Amino acid sequence: MSSLPSKKLLDDLYTQFVVNAPEEEKQSFERLMFLVESAHWYYEDNVVENDQTLKSLSFREFTRLLFNNSDLLRPHVAHLDKIFRDFCAYKSRVPVAGAIILDETYERCLLVKGWKQSSSWSFPRGKKNTTNEEDDVCAIREVHEETGFDVSKLLKKEEYIEFTFEGKKRVRLYIVVGVRDDTAFAPLTKKEISVIAWHRLDGLESGFAGLKMYMVAPFLASLKSWISKHPSPVALSIDNAVTTTIKPTERRYNVKAWKQSQKVNKSAIFPAMGICS
Repeated sequence: MSSLPSKKLLDDLYTQFVVNAPEEEKQSFERLMFLVESAHWYYEDNVVENDQTLKSLSFREFTRLLFNNSDLLRPHVAHLDKIFRDFCAYKSRVPVAGAIILDETYERCLLVKGWKQSSSWSFPRGKKNTTNEEDDVCAIREVHEETGFDVSKLLKKEEYIEFTFEGKKRVRLYIVVGVRDDTAFAPLTKKEISVIAWHRLDGLESGFAGLKMYMVAPFLASLKSWISKHPSPVALSIDNAVTTTIKPTERRYNVKAWKQSQKVNKSAIFPAMGICS
């Protein structure tokens, strides 16, 4: 039977991810919960993976244990439900940046699929670490984490498409072009990305081929318009899709302290974005 983490293990995780974090990251429960979330990912992806006697915990279960184990946080256990609600609301407002990566013909784009079976496809992207972080810096980091590809030399700050979903979450995607279709992609994060694949744009526009594309569809019209004004120098048509499937060993975690409008169907979008899952 699996056992719960020991007090010593919880102390070590609390010290590594919370106590040693910058003070500005501990000024509110919303920011503090990002640290706890990072500690939880580390526990699941490294500690449990290397010690099968330990129980795998949900984020809420882990948070309750960590709070109860801390003299500073224990008084707030009674308010955990509100803390979680506030954290969810906060996460839904954190700006997101990433990239729309096009091949040399501009006929295909690179998409990533989340780790869970129910995950939707999206362009590689992620949340800004801080409100002061530049969008392009966030985009370069997140694309590299999710695909292993460095877009820093290809990204142009003025070339992007941006949407604000339901007046809450701003998503800015930089258009990166001319990436070879034989480029090797592999995520640098654990258990976050399961598949990286090239998809034909004309296939996405014609009904998404039964795929979950909630986070892709809102950008397609603007992307098509951009391509019409910036035609590819390569007049080549490629019909085959190149797919990279990730071995089940790999999600994002941060061993250091966690740093951090077009209307669409809210009920479809926000579950697909993995908010507070």
